[in-house]
Amino acid sequence: MHKLTRTRQAMSDLKSDFLKTVQTRGYMHQCTDLSELDKKASAGAITAYIGFDCTAPSLHVGSLLPIMMLRTLQQTGHKPIVLMGGGTTLVGDPSGKDESRQLLTEAVIQSNMDSIKKVFSKFLTFGDGPTDAVMVNNADWLKSLNYIEFLRDFGPHFTINRMLGFESVKLRLDREQPLTFLEFNYMILQAYDFLELNRRTGCMLQMGGSDQWGNIINGVELTRRVDGKETFGLTTPLLTTSSGAKMGKTAAGAVWLNEDQLSPYDYWQYWRNTEDADVGRFLRLFTELPLAEVERLEQLQGQDINEAKKVLADAATAMCHGAQAAKAAHATAQTTFEQGGLGDDLPCIDVTKAELDAGIATYLALVKVGFCASNGEARRLVKGGGARINDAPVTDDNHLVTSAALNADGVIKVSAGKKRHALIRAI
Repeated sequence: MHKLTRTRQAMSDLKSDFLKTVQTRGYMHQCTDLSELDKKASAGAITAYIGFDCTAPSLHVGSLLPIMMLRTLQQTGHKPIVLMGGGTTLVGDPSGKDESRQLLTEAVIQSNMDSIKKVFSKFLTFGDGPTDAVMVNNADWLKSLNYIEFLRDFGPHFTINRMLGFESVKLRLDREQPLTFLEFNYMILQAYDFLELNRRTGCMLQMGGSDQWGNIINGVELTRRVDGKETFGLTTPLLTTSSGAKMGKTAAGAVWLNEDQLSPYDYWQYWRNTEDADVGRFLRLFTELPLAEVERLEQLQGQDINEAKKVLADAATAMCHGAQAAKAAHATAQTTFEQGGLGDDLPCIDVTKAELDAGIATYLALVKVGFCASNGEARRLVKGGGARINDAPVTDDNHLVTSAALNADGVIKVSAGKKRHALIRAI
């Protein structure tokens, strides 16, 4: 077993730029043999990877921390590998889940993978250089495995006793949720990924979220037992907001990283609405602002903390969608919230003129613009006083939004609470 290092005293002696940055910005949760990894990272460029399964057309903000780790790795002189789980997605990762994932077809997985790939070019530099990022697909080796040979070669290195002790497995069993044999194999396949990448590229470090710790340790151990090679594992903390909410989820749904899944404006708004207690932490994790500036911003109090939130929103949006998109989102928010107007970048939903002439119930309008996931949720929002049409409160959920509400620009402003706004346009 590898030694875990979590003590501040040990981390204070770090020499490599990579691990010092990981420490000071709050990325580190657990690491195998931290001092030895630090020596390797100080001596020259190391290669590290993080795996991303393709269960949706886009990753969401919950995947942003691992992406920032790869970015930090590259910017401190090392080589990142983005491992796309074209093979493992066929199985499904049980980590952090209390029920089985829906099985996807190969065509859907490929479509998701093609869509997800777009995000990484925003954060990483790809190419053939010694520290350029590369993207690989584990289907290239997993789909060609001979099952009997695989069991004989690698099965003896995994015990059921130990696998049952992993948190991802215990969670499902404790809740009496089924854990299929298919999913149980996932951790073996992920361990084999590490071994294969070590053989192919000399990759010596696997990184991931804290829920991946058991899977990462399996890969470290398998590589040592089969090939006698030393490898390392590093995890990031499980991120929740100060109020306990999971990162990447809002009342309106997931906070996607792809622009075609979530507009840059909505992405900017997500960061602008950060809880006061999280501003400093998120500035460290999700921007590259100097730490001295982060410390200054997190000391702001009262209404002044909103300026720090705008800095966070600007920086995070610029990194994911570009500086122009961040500037446009900021301007739209300023026009909408501070000047009482309609910003150019507000989300806009098109409906037919005939539909508007007939009238759309307010609760349905809230669903159409994406503020509510169901009719029932929308009705509760209206009855609770949280809905407005053209800034006028609406308390009757069946109140009809009609063409008469169109303003001089040909749009209707729909609001949920004070912070969510969208437009309905007649076509």
